[in-house]
Amino acid sequence: MSENTKIDFIYLSEPDMIEAGVTDMSACVDTMEEMFVLLHKGDYRMAGPNSDSHGAMITFPEESPFPTMPKPTADRRLMAMPAYLGGDFQTCGVKWYGSNIANREKGLPRSILMFILNDIDTGAPLAYMSANLLSAYRTGAIPGVGARYLARKDAKVIGLLGPGVMGKTSVASFMAARPNIDTIKVKGRGKANLESFLAWIKEEYPQITNVKVVDSDEDVVRDADIVTYCNSGEVGDPSKYPIVKREWVKPGAYLAMPASCMLDDGMSGAGVRKVMDSIGLYEAWYEEVPKPAHNVIPLIGMRFMDMIADGLMSKDELEDLGAIVAGDTPARQNDDEIIIMSVGGMPVEDVAWATRIYQNALEKGIGVKLNLWDTPALR
Repeated sequence: MSENTKIDFIYLSEPDMIEAGVTDMSACVDTMEEMFVLLHKGDYRMAGPNSDSHGAMITFPEESPFPTMPKPTADRRLMAMPAYLGGDFQTCGVKWYGSNIANREKGLPRSILMFILNDIDTGAPLAYMSANLLSAYRTGAIPGVGARYLARKDAKVIGLLGPGVMGKTSVASFMAARPNIDTIKVKGRGKANLESFLAWIKEEYPQITNVKVVDSDEDVVRDADIVTYCNSGEVGDPSKYPIVKREWVKPGAYLAMPASCMLDDGMSGAGVRKVMDSIGLYEAWYEEVPKPAHNVIPLIGMRFMDMIADGLMSKDELEDLGAIVAGDTPARQNDDEIIIMSVGGMPVEDVAWATRIYQNALEKGIGVKLNLWDTPALR
């Protein structure tokens, strides 16, 4: 019997990805739910000693003898994020992440991302795809998964800090989870971002009849049923991160935080449920970065890790979203409890959504077939 050694894969451009459904937020939230169940069961692998690492990043020194070496400017990242996901997915892949905030001066997105999806048996490539939208939608979907389980069912008001890409996708996921929302309070720094967001809301969600531009973090949080901080900014000094104070938060609020944030003692203490998208992710980060970790990774989950290390919090106070989605930990238990969720982002999310988009592309005949080889020159 002759061997079939030919390997073809498909290339999916950003327009191809859109045609294949990458911007279908409701489907993305559903896919992330499936992923969280597998995460809770342990049917996944990421990088690092505990298989929970966010990825591997190239860093640059402040001073270098090589004049052509990049400087560690704001949001300068070159990073690989690999993962395997089991269940009905049975694929693995890696997102390659290039980022520099100076890209905006060139009319480019801050981050330029690509994803390669591989067959788990042979390791052969299945698809090479544009990943900016893939990454944005899977990131935004996680707050929406949380909202399905942790937000009040009668939630009406979103408070949003940061109306950029992450702000838009987070709002889209909230609307998928809680379609009766009719009010958004938004704070942004740049006029262009705000105007873009307001136009997007008007076009995509005409049922949101009350949109208020506010001037302070307090105004974002007060009276909101769902709060999310999707801001960008300098990392290093938590006292300069946007804050949430307990006195601002209404009973029953759900807060999803995928960006830099500081909490006052009331929000960090008893009486607030603290949910992580994956406790293992934060444990891996904590092993990898200098301390205090919140100075390096500005997510609230890292503040909790610092507090645990300092004896100010017990790890038992942390809950895992995967356990909640799988039904092993209670979802929202009453209309008054305040729940805050740290959103860090994981490579398994990219693998999950990339697999679904790849399957859609095959079914619809989308993409360009590329040949790796008919017969490998070396074997």
